[in-house]
Amino acid sequence: MIANEQLRSTDILTREKILSDYRLASESRQVSLLGRRDVMGGRAKFGIFGDGKELAQLAAARSFKQGDFRSGYYRDQTFVAALGELRWNEFFAQLYAHADLNADPNTGGRSMNGHFATRWVDEQGLWRSQTDLYNSVCDIAPTAGQIPRAVGLAYASKLYRQNPALQDMPGFSRNGNEVIFATIGDASTSQGMFWETMNAAGVLQVPLLMSVWDDGYGISVPVEYQTTKGSISKAMAGLQRDADDRGIEIITVKGWDYVALLEAYDQAARICREQHVPVLVHVQELTQPQGHSTSGSHERYKSKKRLSWEVEHDCNRTFRSWIITNGYATGDELDAIDTEAKQVARDARSSAWSAFQESMKPDLTDALDLLQRTARHNPKSAELMAIREQLRKEHLPLRRDAVSAVRKALRLVRMDKSDVKAPLQTYLEKTAGKAADMYHSFLFSQSPDSPMLITGTPAHYTDESVTVDGYILMQRYFDNLFSRDERVVAIGEDVGKIGDVNQGFAGLQEKFGELRITDTGIRETTIIGQGIGMAMRGLRPIVEIQYFDYIYYALATLTDDLATLHYRTKGGQKAPLIIRTRGHRLEGIWHSGSPLGAMLGSLRGIHVLVPRNMTQAAGFYNTLIKGDDPALVIECLNGYRLKERLPDNLSEFCLPLGVPETLRVGSDLTVVTYGSMCRIVMEAASQLADMGIQLEVIDVQSLLPFDRHHQIVESIKKTNRVIFADEDVPGGASAFMMQQVVDQQDAYRYLDSPPRTLSAKAHRPPYGSDGDYFSKPNVDDVIEAAYALMSESDPARFPAI
Repeated sequence: MIANEQLRSTDILTREKILSDYRLASESRQVSLLGRRDVMGGRAKFGIFGDGKELAQLAAARSFKQGDFRSGYYRDQTFVAALGELRWNEFFAQLYAHADLNADPNTGGRSMNGHFATRWVDEQGLWRSQTDLYNSVCDIAPTAGQIPRAVGLAYASKLYRQNPALQDMPGFSRNGNEVIFATIGDASTSQGMFWETMNAAGVLQVPLLMSVWDDGYGISVPVEYQTTKGSISKAMAGLQRDADDRGIEIITVKGWDYVALLEAYDQAARICREQHVPVLVHVQELTQPQGHSTSGSHERYKSKKRLSWEVEHDCNRTFRSWIITNGYATGDELDAIDTEAKQVARDARSSAWSAFQESMKPDLTDALDLLQRTARHNPKSAELMAIREQLRKEHLPLRRDAVSAVRKALRLVRMDKSDVKAPLQTYLEKTAGKAADMYHSFLFSQSPDSPMLITGTPAHYTDESVTVDGYILMQRYFDNLFSRDERVVAIGEDVGKIGDVNQGFAGLQEKFGELRITDTGIRETTIIGQGIGMAMRGLRPIVEIQYFDYIYYALATLTDDLATLHYRTKGGQKAPLIIRTRGHRLEGIWHSGSPLGAMLGSLRGIHVLVPRNMTQAAGFYNTLIKGDDPALVIECLNGYRLKERLPDNLSEFCLPLGVPETLRVGSDLTVVTYGSMCRIVMEAASQLADMGIQLEVIDVQSLLPFDRHHQIVESIKKTNRVIFADEDVPGGASAFMMQQVVDQQDAYRYLDSPPRTLSAKAHRPPYGSDGDYFSKPNVDDVIEAAYALMSESDPARFPAI
């Protein structure tokens, strides 16, 4: 460990600044206390607060500059308030889940309290200047989930500093001088995400300032059960840099020592900003006066001795003593500040609660009036008035109570004439529209740059168009892409030196340099995190997960962070990351390449694209680069050596998202599929044609979004039969496709036979070609499934095999 240096600035400890810090610490403590009271009183569902961490966060905020980023912990309320980015009425509005960006500009009531987000995307969905903002990336609750993206945010600073071509991008960086302040509770450092991130940061040498708020516990579990040696700084000592070695700097400091905290953060931020060396600041001996959260009391698991120690070492208390001892203020002056802080907190709470109630009032009043009008002269007047009275007596009524009451009333008068029901129906339509905006909007981009707005540009061929292997087509494509867009960066295992395991980047690192095309360690979680952070800062990263099955290592980061980012900030933040991988028709338990069902259930908020060949993949990449949504592109592993014609307009050719392609026209049966299954189904279709059965084969091309214009049902109207075929497990992507077509597109109306799915077996396939044949759908399976459907309807023409 290194000793804290003395403060360089002689005026940093002025009375004005000290008392300003004390005032904010006192206010923050008071809103924590009132917040817990509101949860216990029923105004809010759950609360988690930053009490006991105030002093350390004030010190960190002192070293935070415009353009810096906080990738933080949901106890960082003092940190964000000290940056001027949080007003206390906003703190309470979020606690109450006030679904209005004017009240809660962080998440519009979509996240619980303590989740802070700078709106670096404007109302049109376009980037604001990040260098003018004190940037907070929207917090997430899963432990350590905020950490992987932090290494990417810091890596972006490195790229902006070292790549001269990026210095013409205003608004995203000032020569890479931005520091990323990551924060985490000590118990969460036990998570692999934290260790992987710190290792990656040490390898990459990036300006990541990692603060560990150490209050000795993870809920009820003390640190000795969490961390080797009971200390994260000691446990990570092997990463400490020395004079001849790269690594990280490690600083330890007590969380109740105001001067030492200021010194520690001043030093840490300078090391990060000037040297681009990551720093771990282990803030020890913090307290948690109200316990972990509103779910229980810490008196259940802390000894009387520990509780007494926490009272004595409460950072606000020690700060008060230090101020008085050093003559910066008297006890009476601090008492006055405390009194004012209590009133500030109470006023903010009252204002936020009144605004929240007022936001509900129109819908509640309308519902009460509507129920009363409906009850007049109605045979069920007593029952309707009982519903109204129950609503009127609700202690803390919400909009849902009003809507539910009206729905009950509508069911009650279901047999009445339409003019009786119409006002109730109109009310429900109006509130459903409000709910759609409040709770369902911004899953994907709604900006002018949305990839969903790209209608597509067909591939163009001439007599001179050459035929090449698929991997060469990808080489040509990425060569063109990197030549025309300096924002594009590719990282991943083996993408650099050898040009990826299937040669899609072969020779390109040598041409464009290591900053553009970069090898990484085997660390899928932080590969994704690295990409998320870069994408948040205006770059256009393509990150590679070498094989599709390996995506499970990064699934938590994908589903908890990337997939929800645009939604949970109600369009305030975005990260247009492209994840490139290869799958379909792989062999072996850990290389089956087909876990699409898991992705469809986990990655809502990320486009999932399944091109059948490299030409289609290139078309999707062009669309995504023009857009501003994240996407997962799964290339066909067995397609790299297959021949394809090279489009003349490889750089301009675009595929629209959610638009299937009919590969073969037929009249007897529709087969819906994707990826490598397209070749298998097409081969089966040729053999079935010899048996008198004409398949119509549809490649869905993208699973999220899926068939936006309902083309598939048009095919079923013609054939009246359908098979959904893929190589995922039963109930996976094939079931998803069936639900989309039969349910969402009402295809059941046009079916003469039951819809069928053709999928793999319930287990992963064993290794080897025989294992693949017997585990995943093959040509014979497709032929026999299609023939069996035709035999059911016309056994004379198609006798059972």
